[in-house]
Amino acid sequence: MTNPILVQTHENWTEITLNRPDRLNSFNDEMHHALRASLEEARDTGMRAVLLTGAGRGFCAGQDLGDRDPSKMTSPPDLGATVRNFYAPLVRLIRALEFPVVCAVNGVAAGAGANLALACDIVLAAQSAKFIQSFAKVGLIPDTGGSWHLPRLIGEARAKGLAFTAQPLPAQQAEAWGLIWKALPDQDLMAEARAMTEGFANGPTLGLGLSKAAIQAAATDTLSDHLEMEADFMKTCGESADYAEGVSAFLEKRAPAFRGS
Repeated sequence: MTNPILVQTHENWTEITLNRPDRLNSFNDEMHHALRASLEEARDTGMRAVLLTGAGRGFCAGQDLGDRDPSKMTSPPDLGATVRNFYAPLVRLIRALEFPVVCAVNGVAAGAGANLALACDIVLAAQSAKFIQSFAKVGLIPDTGGSWHLPRLIGEARAKGLAFTAQPLPAQQAEAWGLIWKALPDQDLMAEARAMTEGFANGPTLGLGLSKAAIQAAATDTLSDHLEMEADFMKTCGESADYAEGVSAFLEKRAPAFRGS
């Protein structure tokens, strides 16, 4: 049986590949369990960054609808349970990881696959890639955090347009709208994504992790509460070995050697 997730561990970062290319890396229960286990292992073994990508010609086509086909079931599927048991915990895990998660979208990202990418911290995409909120085609809503991320990233009008029409959004348009960080020539995608992930892993990951937490909290914080969070986080960073090393390296005009602490 083919492993639905491929994991390549480097010195201090992990590359995770969705590996059901014959199904455009669409999710079944096995792949859900394997992906979450891989992310948790990266966290628990002290990795300092993760790169997520897909095998073959697509990134992820979302849920494998063959596993949720009402015509093959004795009663309607409980898609709420699917979200609560699989997609919501996956998004929460990615958002809670205290290090950067880079997503390299190597091809089509549709449905939950598109919104899985948007849950990551930095999204790079091949110029041939497309993002499709395909839920309307089967009478559903954007899940996997899509209905939360989309309006925050591109505004309500564009979010509703993508959700209602299921129109494919080319990677370069996604970059222009601010949905993703950068669209790259296809042949450059993985090299740049790996270099970026390695760079984050060798960077001041305590500060990067706190930056991630602060930016994510801004969606619901008041300004006053957020200023207090900034003060708390700056106190933590200021007491860290990375800050001391960063200042020393700056004053000594050398490259810093961060430890992530």
